[in-house]
Amino acid sequence: MTQPHLHTTLKPSLGAAMGRAQRLWRDVINELAKNHNLSESRWQVMVNLEKIGEGATQQKLAAELCIEMPSLTRTLNQLEQQGLVERRPSPTDKRSHSLWLTEHGHQVSRQLELQVNEVRKAVTHGLTDEQLNNFAEVLIVIERNAKALRNTGKPAGEEQQP
Repeated sequence: MTQPHLHTTLKPSLGAAMGRAQRLWRDVINELAKNHNLSESRWQVMVNLEKIGEGATQQKLAAELCIEMPSLTRTLNQLEQQGLVERRPSPTDKRSHSLWLTEHGHQVSRQLELQVNEVRKAVTHGLTDEQLNNFAEVLIVIERNAKALRNTGKPAGEEQQP
């Protein structure tokens, strides 16, 4: 008799287990971010701005974060008040703004990045690079399929089939 696959027996589900792990990981980072007077939404904006590159537009950052513009605008206003981020008129489109970390923003971001790297090491302790790479590949496919389902009702690759 064959054993059922682990992914089918997780309680309450595989998706719930991914969500729990992500929330626990995020909670640890949120505690660290409080030392920098950053809420979750603020540190995520700073981390993602560095990831996609300074000079990005608010629209690009909102798309990266999968959030609506009013939410991002509120968070950017708070980060500006803290002296961490500044908006500059876009050199190519006067209707939009590009986003930049201030010098203080860079300092805070570097400090937080060091702390987040330590959390990542602790959370992934006992896993090999091969396991982490395989997990990353799986997450990429799951995210792509989830986005396609949300947008088209079909998994990625099946959106255009009749």
